[in-house]
Amino acid sequence: MDELKKTPLYEAHIALNGRMVDFGGWALPVQYSSIIDEHMAVRKAAGLFDVSHMGEVFVLGSDAFEYIQKLVTNDITTMTPGRCRYAVMCYDNGGAVDDVLIYKFADDRYMLVVNAANTAKDIDWMQAHTFGDVKIVNESPLWAQLALQGPRFADILNAAGYEGEIPAKNYTFTENNIVAGVKCLVSRTGYTGEDGVELYCAAEDGLKLHAAIMAAGKDFGLLPCGLGARDTLRFEASMPLYGHELSAELNPVECGLDFAIKFKKDFIGKEPLMQPKTRMRIGLKLVGKGIAREHCDVLMNGEKVGFTTSGGPAPALGGNYAMATVPADAPADARWAIEVRGRAIECERVELPFYKRA
Repeated sequence: MDELKKTPLYEAHIALNGRMVDFGGWALPVQYSSIIDEHMAVRKAAGLFDVSHMGEVFVLGSDAFEYIQKLVTNDITTMTPGRCRYAVMCYDNGGAVDDVLIYKFADDRYMLVVNAANTAKDIDWMQAHTFGDVKIVNESPLWAQLALQGPRFADILNAAGYEGEIPAKNYTFTENNIVAGVKCLVSRTGYTGEDGVELYCAAEDGLKLHAAIMAAGKDFGLLPCGLGARDTLRFEASMPLYGHELSAELNPVECGLDFAIKFKKDFIGKEPLMQPKTRMRIGLKLVGKGIAREHCDVLMNGEKVGFTTSGGPAPALGGNYAMATVPADAPADARWAIEVRGRAIECERVELPFYKRA
C-alpha cells in the first residue's frame, strides 16, 4: 500500500482491521466485517464510510454561475446558498465527462464534488472551458469526507455532540457545524438509497471525527463500512456509477438521468443529447440461478441486444439483479435473459430503482 494514495482516515481503517485494496490508486477498505452485515447495518441502523478520496473542486469568480450553467446538464438558476444539485458534465458528443454534485455557497463561490478517479481529468476539462472571471481551485487534499448513512444517523450525530443545524431537506447543506468538537460542513446527501449525511472537515481533523462518530454509534448499531457495501447499496438503489451506467460512451439520456438534464438552457453536449435515443437503462431480476456482473451479454427474445452495466445480489430484497443497456425500442412483452459463462439465465424486467426506502 506504500505506493498508493492514503486518505486522512487510513490509520483508522488499519486499526479497525479493514481489508485494504487498491481503488483507483487509493488505499481503501473493501470491508471490515462482511459486506452483507455492513449493507444491512445501513438499511436498518447506520454505517460510516470514508469518502475522502472524492475530489472537491471550487469554482470562484463573478462569472462562476454562467460558467457552471454552461458546463453541466442541470439548471442551477434556482439554486440558493446552502443547496446542492446533481448534474453531469458532458463532452461535445454528449458522452459523460463525469457526474458531479454542485454546492452553492454564493453567486461567486461553488464547490463541485467529483469522482475520485476522474479528479485530474475533470479539472483539465474544467480549466479548458473557463471564460471571464472564473478560477478553478482543487482543494481535494485539504478535506476529509465521511458519509454517515442510515435511519439512525441523527441519533448518532446528537450522541457525538452536535452544535448547529442538521440540514432538514435532501440536497441541502449547512456550514460551520460542530460535531464532537470538529468544525464540519454537513450535507443531506449520500450514495446508498438511505437517509443520512456527508460530513466535510479539515483533513487533519478526520481521524478525530471518525473516532468520535464510531464511539457515539456503538449503542445505535453503527458499523464501519467499506467499498463493498458502498457498491451493493448504490446498486440496490439503482444509482448510476461512473464507468458502468454512465461513461464517455454512455450518455446521461441513455442512463435515464432526465431529471438532471434541462434542455431549456444551453450546455456543452446539448445537441447530441436532443437526438432520439437508441439505448436505455433497464432493471432485470434473475429468475434462474446465477449472478450476473458487468459486461455480460443481454438477450432479448433469444438475440444479443445489449450488456449489463452492474449486477449482483440485492441483500435487502433477496435475489439477484442487474442493470443493463438495451435498445430504447425494446417491447414491453420481450423475453429477457443474461448470458453468464455461456449459460443463458432467464430474467424478468423490473422497475428501477430496485430498492426504495419507505
